[in-house]
Amino acid sequence: MGAGAEDLPSYLEILNPEQRQAVLHTGKPLLILAGAGSGKTRVITTKIAWLIRERGLNPRSILAVTFTNKAAREMAGRARLIDERAGDAMLRTFHSFGAWFLRRYGNLAGLDSGFVIYDNDDTLSLLAAIMNDSPKAEVKQTAYNIARAKDYFLSPDDPALSGIDHRKKFRSLYAQYEERMARTGNVDFGDLIKKPVEILRKEPDVARRFRERFAVIMVDEYQDANVAQFELLKELCGPGAYVCVVGDDDQSIYRFRGAEVKNILEFPDRFPGTEIIRLERNYRSTAPILRAASSVVDHNRGRLGKTLRAERSGGKLPALVFLPDQDEETAFCATLIANAAEKTASWSDWAVLYRTNAQSLGFETEFLRRGIPYKVVGSLKFYEREEIKDALALLSFLVNPRDEVAFRRMVNKPARGLGPVKVERIVEECALRGGDLAGAARRVAPEYSAKARSGLEAFLKVIEDGCAALEKPPAETAEAKQAPKKRRPARDREGLVSGEGLSLCVAQLVKDSGIAGYHQMQDEAAGNQRLNNLQELVNAASLYALSREGLLEFLEHIELDRSTEDRSKDSATGNNAVTLITFHNTKGLEYRRVIMTGLEQGVFPREDKKGEELEEERRLFYVGATRAMDELYFCSCVVRRIFGRPMPVDPSLFLREIDKSGLRIIGKAPYGFGSAASPARGRGVYGEGSGHRKSGVESRAGWRRGERLFHDDYGYGSVLEVRDSEEGPVVRVCFETGKELRFLSGHQGSGFVKISDE
Repeated sequence: MGAGAEDLPSYLEILNPEQRQAVLHTGKPLLILAGAGSGKTRVITTKIAWLIRERGLNPRSILAVTFTNKAAREMAGRARLIDERAGDAMLRTFHSFGAWFLRRYGNLAGLDSGFVIYDNDDTLSLLAAIMNDSPKAEVKQTAYNIARAKDYFLSPDDPALSGIDHRKKFRSLYAQYEERMARTGNVDFGDLIKKPVEILRKEPDVARRFRERFAVIMVDEYQDANVAQFELLKELCGPGAYVCVVGDDDQSIYRFRGAEVKNILEFPDRFPGTEIIRLERNYRSTAPILRAASSVVDHNRGRLGKTLRAERSGGKLPALVFLPDQDEETAFCATLIANAAEKTASWSDWAVLYRTNAQSLGFETEFLRRGIPYKVVGSLKFYEREEIKDALALLSFLVNPRDEVAFRRMVNKPARGLGPVKVERIVEECALRGGDLAGAARRVAPEYSAKARSGLEAFLKVIEDGCAALEKPPAETAEAKQAPKKRRPARDREGLVSGEGLSLCVAQLVKDSGIAGYHQMQDEAAGNQRLNNLQELVNAASLYALSREGLLEFLEHIELDRSTEDRSKDSATGNNAVTLITFHNTKGLEYRRVIMTGLEQGVFPREDKKGEELEEERRLFYVGATRAMDELYFCSCVVRRIFGRPMPVDPSLFLREIDKSGLRIIGKAPYGFGSAASPARGRGVYGEGSGHRKSGVESRAGWRRGERLFHDDYGYGSVLEVRDSEEGPVVRVCFETGKELRFLSGHQGSGFVKISDE
């Protein structure tokens, strides 16, 4: 392990003993089990710099991969602060590495270097053409299953494919999709991993070149790796390569994206001699928060095991809040946050977490009513908007005139008299005689009407002019010649302003194609907003060179960014607002105060989660809880609206797995939850340490809202409402069967039995 503490360089002195051990480790494969908030980014970036600075390693011999562009940039920046030469190491996302590889060696798999990366919508368009009149839902499911197959490195003829989709026709659809993709000369995101592996396996010289180049291979967030990514890692590793992966098996929550927790659990078996170093010192959360989170994930069997220790002293116990229904849940959250904000004036300290996006509606409504500023993380992203996808399709066709999806989308938008039949005829001509779609269009144009021929020629002229703009030096473009020097460009009639570099081409293409005018013709508000979005695209393009290579780089960065976009992108600096966010989107984020909502059976976890899926739900709970720095609240309702009806629900299984002595109980615990969950004291349901007090009418009725009961004929139920009437208090009950019943208190008959009371 090397030098003593007195000989350590200053940048290593700030590390704790386990972090330092991980940085100084060499030789055998290394698995760094890094718990939440344990400083793993510092370890991996310091290790890169240390290998260069102290061990004399050539930076170009280091490959470090992670899962977001932001993380890759952060790693590179931190490493350069220690040693500037670290900037020469290859620090990329998996998909960025795959794209880089295929730009150079894709010809070995029949790819031109100008390929375009298809996103989900492009894939759906291509599959819809293959599947003809199939329902949209079936097309979407097939696309999803193809993506999953590639994540698991399965080809159309692989026997294991039935584990992804058991339909007999799926194998054929997958094969047709691959054939059409090859014809377009483009790739999807799965191909960015799958094709490099296939090339490395088929081309020994290429494989040897990479294995000789990379002496060190490091992977961050390894728990998020899928099977195909593991296969890529395996192909890149030469016999003498040093392999180091960093991850947390307790934070593997992306199985729906293909992430496979077994990759990290079985790493020691797949890389013999692996040493494991655990980073268990947590610098984010207080000890009570960590104890609650760990007590849940400790129930998982599929884990390597570690125990987080808080480096921060003190801290409040997490609060377990029992509420009558989801309306009371949103009211509780709003009151809690508003009361705290009166003292600190900081809304951004708070995050409200929920299992599904649909749960945000109640919070949005309540926060709007109370004037609480909020932001919803996970709304429609910039590059998913119609006008932006239109512009990107034009740019894609510019660099690859074989791009069938881009051609179908834009050749008749705005309308040019080219209906689906005419477009299909061009695609068929291209498939039959080869070449690109522009050439095929010119060959079949004489068959069309004068209007269609004119429209087609106009479209092809736009593309030709765009290509010409990429070939000219900036000073030779018309706009560059006419623009006065050192003057702010004037807006044209479509409101677009081109700047420099690639923006000249993008602005020209968007205007000449008619897309800017098309979207401006919407109603005034929507049209202006769409035009502003197009202007932002033009602005972004100004950072790239006015050339074909510059355009390829621009498109590649867009596709990679939007596929791995950081969940924190919406969190603008100085944006003082409460965050509404799903549990999945919280990965990598932290907040001073966190409220976890909807903690009921059937909501979180869902009833259909068993075995490994239930263990992933438990990890998701753990991820949510460990986002909290200072305060943590768990909210569980007695009744929740499900499928449009109020239904009694039980507390989440995960709440039962927490030691009740480590919690503050707010509200009345449901019957049978546990002796530790006794009625609390205090100021009412919106004050800490208090239960729900009966209102006057509830006291007269002898029933309270949220109270559980049993009826001889109808089974178990819960009280939804107690209100006054001329005849006396009326009690409304919802049973587990969905049946609702109203009765006058004192006249309910002999069939009712109370399960819980004050």
